[in-house]
Amino acid sequence: MRILLGAHLRRLREDSGLTRADAGEPIRSSESKISRMELGRVSFKERDVLDLLTLYGVHDDEERGAVLARVREANAPNWWNSYSDVTPNWFQRYLGLEATASLIRSYEVQFVPGLLQTEQYARAVVPLGPGITKPDEVARKVRLRMARQQILTRPDPPKLWAVVDEAALRRPVGGRQAMRDQIESLIGVVTKMPNVRLQVLPLDAGGHAAPGGSFTILRFPQEELPDVVYLEQLNSALYLDGRDDVDFYFDVVNRLFVEAAPLQRTIPILTGIIEDM
Repeated sequence: MRILLGAHLRRLREDSGLTRADAGEPIRSSESKISRMELGRVSFKERDVLDLLTLYGVHDDEERGAVLARVREANAPNWWNSYSDVTPNWFQRYLGLEATASLIRSYEVQFVPGLLQTEQYARAVVPLGPGITKPDEVARKVRLRMARQQILTRPDPPKLWAVVDEAALRRPVGGRQAMRDQIESLIGVVTKMPNVRLQVLPLDAGGHAAPGGSFTILRFPQEELPDVVYLEQLNSALYLDGRDDVDFYFDVVNRLFVEAAPLQRTIPILTGIIEDM
């Protein structure tokens, strides 16, 4: 929520024609703090936000009240804070975005998307990442991943549209039985969850539009908030919300939707992978 609130404040500032330095003076702060606020990297003081709203020409009581409600929500503890010992700060930002998104579009080249992983599969994937090796740490991170998946079954679930490289589905992560169970779980998800769309990018498709690797694009219900592109690296992540960056990745994911096998082929492909095991 912090990054969304920060993006909203940035949009208001830009619309008013002010620089970050211009915005810093009324709240007795520096240009760098305004930057951190707009990136969602610090907590928000209500007094500072009210002063900024006044500076940006936002005087309507209802609109100001709505922004203050976002401030309180952004500053409130989140359920994933209890997993901070196994979750780096750069990923906690993503958890906040994921929980708020109305549409999640992604391409995965190596693993099944985290929101669709079975517990057994996740137990095999988590130790492959850096910094998580102790059994209790692995168990906590797996519980976090399972808890994330609840957004897909909540009353107002986001739509998830994922393209997964066939190689990720044929790689026996956790062993043959774990992979079989994972594929069967995907079949169940595609069959029973109308808010989830899954396409497979076949091996025989050859080259494709995303040679750079996995990425996720998140869209939010608030129209004034920009889409965010999430690029996870080994020990950090990039969050892109510039119009040119978002448009570039939006074009890539649309091309992937065309290059991947049609949606009606997903279950036959998954069934075929199980038969090949």
